[in-house]
Amino acid sequence: MATSCQMWRPDRGRCLKHYGITVMLFMDLVLQSVNGYLSSPQVSHQEPALSREAQHGPIITSPVVPPAASVSPTDEETSKCPSRGLCSRLPADCIQCNYQHNCTYGKPASFTCKPKKGVHCIGESGQQQTNFTLPVVCQFCWQLDPSQYRCENPTNCMTVSCPRKRYNTTCKVLDHVHCLGKRQFHKRLFCNWTGGYKWSTALALSITLGGFGADRFYLGQWREGLGKLFSFGGLGIWTLIDVLLIGVGYVGPADGSLYI
Repeated sequence: MATSCQMWRPDRGRCLKHYGITVMLFMDLVLQSVNGYLSSPQVSHQEPALSREAQHGPIITSPVVPPAASVSPTDEETSKCPSRGLCSRLPADCIQCNYQHNCTYGKPASFTCKPKKGVHCIGESGQQQTNFTLPVVCQFCWQLDPSQYRCENPTNCMTVSCPRKRYNTTCKVLDHVHCLGKRQFHKRLFCNWTGGYKWSTALALSITLGGFGADRFYLGQWREGLGKLFSFGGLGIWTLIDVLLIGVGYVGPADGSLYI
């Protein structure tokens, strides 16, 4: 290349120019190769880390267990059951019984029961038992006395309406009461809730201050109370009528509840 530049002097400048461009391109390629070599280890180390994080998600250093998963449904049911007590005193939710429906209604019957898993109980002798006999009156849960179960009581049911209204509700048997069938059932009952109004107080106000509408104000009947107040108890006639109506329980609280 140098020889050709000496032979052709007019083209010597052009030759040197091409030579310089070639050297610069060569140096650029060398620098790019060195740069790629130096940066390649960092990329190779970062890519696996990113791929692991993408596959498995963020790494949690301390194990976190959801609260709901720590207690199984069986453990939650038996956590309220007494331990090492008499088997016959266990709540109904803590035992499993082989109830037979061929018993005589209203008569005592004996059924074979066993405590649920995780519940330990003893017999009369003090020995731990896995099976025991439980005496139960032969009747379904919905046939129990009202004192042996609790029902939801709404506060929007009118108790003083005629005829007296009923409502549908859900009832649940008390823990230590044993019966046949489902322990939660539906019933249709009469409205019988109370707002805390006393019949004796209403009657006393009607007799003493009825002419000023005090009895009606006490029962929450503001319009009737104002009517009695400005008419002086209907000139005494309305007062006498209210004494009779409150006395027999016909006039009650404005919210529709029962007296206490």
